[in-house]
Amino acid sequence: MAEVMADEGNGLGGHLGWAGFAIGFGLGGFFDGILLHQVLQWHHLLSGLEQARQDLRVLVMTDGLFHVLMYLVTAVGLWLLWRSRQHFAQAGADRILFAFALLGFGGWHLVDAVLSHWILGIHRIRMDVDNPLFWDLLWVGVFGILPVIAGLLLRRRAGGGRRLTSSPLALVLAVAIGAPLAALPPPDQSRVMVLFRPGVTPGEAFSAIQEAQGRLVWSDPSGQLWAVDLSSGGDRVALYRNGALLVSNAIVPLGCLDWMRA
Repeated sequence: MAEVMADEGNGLGGHLGWAGFAIGFGLGGFFDGILLHQVLQWHHLLSGLEQARQDLRVLVMTDGLFHVLMYLVTAVGLWLLWRSRQHFAQAGADRILFAFALLGFGGWHLVDAVLSHWILGIHRIRMDVDNPLFWDLLWVGVFGILPVIAGLLLRRRAGGGRRLTSSPLALVLAVAIGAPLAALPPPDQSRVMVLFRPGVTPGEAFSAIQEAQGRLVWSDPSGQLWAVDLSSGGDRVALYRNGALLVSNAIVPLGCLDWMRA
């Protein structure tokens, strides 16, 4: 990103580019927090964690801390905007600022999707649906990928020097799009990792695996994380029904969630 900022012509990079990016990033966070957490109430910041869901005060407090962080990011953007005020009168300054604001807005949604939804699993866009991945991909497509593309195109029209294919942002975009797709299991992959909620005993977990028609492969010493083979037509829903917090083909989100829970 620093290379992209430095590549702007007519002295319009640097502080002005970073100002637009930080302001757009902060506005993206505010957009999600106000619309999804408060207006639609589809999720809170920690809705994916069982312990946090037990106390509404914890959910509201962490939402508030999230907004504090977005205030700080936006304040840094405004400070950088003030530092770059000598460039306001230059041709193309308004487009550069708006282009990087779009990049920041879309960048927030890409970071949130990859980190919060798919790696840490602390929330999804909609927590009350059978297919949360669809809503994740729809949201990141509309509010993440499209603003980034629009920002890159506007930046080029405003005098940016690099082509889209050589920009570091293109690599970030490719990773952000490819990460969730690569995380999807192939149709014949049936071995899953199961994280049970606190309080589920090893005996109860084993009974849940039996009810789901799964075959035990491995368990960690705590008795909370289990590897299960569902190749014989096992039922993942039965695992959730009997105390599973998360059933995944990837170990990373389970490990992160288990660490945060501990």
